[in-house]
Amino acid sequence: MIEKKMNATATALFVAYLRGYHATCDSPKIFDDNLAFQIIGKDVCTYYEQQYTNPRILWFLEHLGFPGATQITDKASALAMAMQGYSPLSLPVSRARFTEDKLEQAVEQGVRQYVILGAGLDTFAFRRSSMLKNLQVFEVDHPDMQEYKRQRIEELGWNIPEQLHFVPIDFMKESLNTALAKSSYDPQAPSFFSWLGVTYFLPRDTVYNTLSGIAKIAPAGSTIVFDYVHEDIFNPEKTSEVVQIGLRIRQQQGEPWITGFKPSEITKELESIGLNVRENLAPHDIQQKFFQERADRYCAYEHAHFISAITK
Repeated sequence: MIEKKMNATATALFVAYLRGYHATCDSPKIFDDNLAFQIIGKDVCTYYEQQYTNPRILWFLEHLGFPGATQITDKASALAMAMQGYSPLSLPVSRARFTEDKLEQAVEQGVRQYVILGAGLDTFAFRRSSMLKNLQVFEVDHPDMQEYKRQRIEELGWNIPEQLHFVPIDFMKESLNTALAKSSYDPQAPSFFSWLGVTYFLPRDTVYNTLSGIAKIAPAGSTIVFDYVHEDIFNPEKTSEVVQIGLRIRQQQGEPWITGFKPSEITKELESIGLNVRENLAPHDIQQKFFQERADRYCAYEHAHFISAITK
């Protein structure tokens, strides 16, 4: 059963696990997804706990400069060390915090629609119920992913809020504009779009076509927040051993990262398709914003960038 789940929704489950671990076990919290562990279930949690406390990872952590890693017998301590030294946990929690901080500001300024592209197992509509008084939420994702998520929601006995709308799409086959046109999305209402953890998996043209679609369908002043990786991440001479291993694992799992960008070029490209960049945070910016005062070993993810842009 667990293998079937992993094959169908590997990336979404993994990201939700990392967010859930951080919410449950780390302090202080950068982002508190207190429903993540519930939506993935105990069997998935157990699966990742076993994966991240196996002897190979503990040996590698000692190799990376975590003395005594191979001697740890306490499972919780071993898992904490693996999360801080080996997992990419810092990326999903910091980009989610950046996004929802921006969303709160946008809602205060009159935004009434939140479109989550590649929503996966995002729990916003269940976590932030107070924000739904003034907000319609549109989760845009692959039909198979949405079917799995709706099944989990039903198994948990959660009530789907009337403000939550599921919009199925295959980004490789259909445009965002076409998919949203089939929903109750209002192209005249100020909107906020988030697109997290997706651009790396898509061809460059697909990324720009999707962003161009947002610029066309959303009224002026709407916001888009997304993350991307610098193209240097694919150069072994400019990338750490941990990140290189992560890239190889994703390749083996059939979900490879294939696309990176240059920060200066992506800013120009976005402006050419109708998006004014307000922020383009580099890893050192993200480090200062979210990780500077931490006593643990979490740090901004290598080569990851966060963008906030406004439609013209």
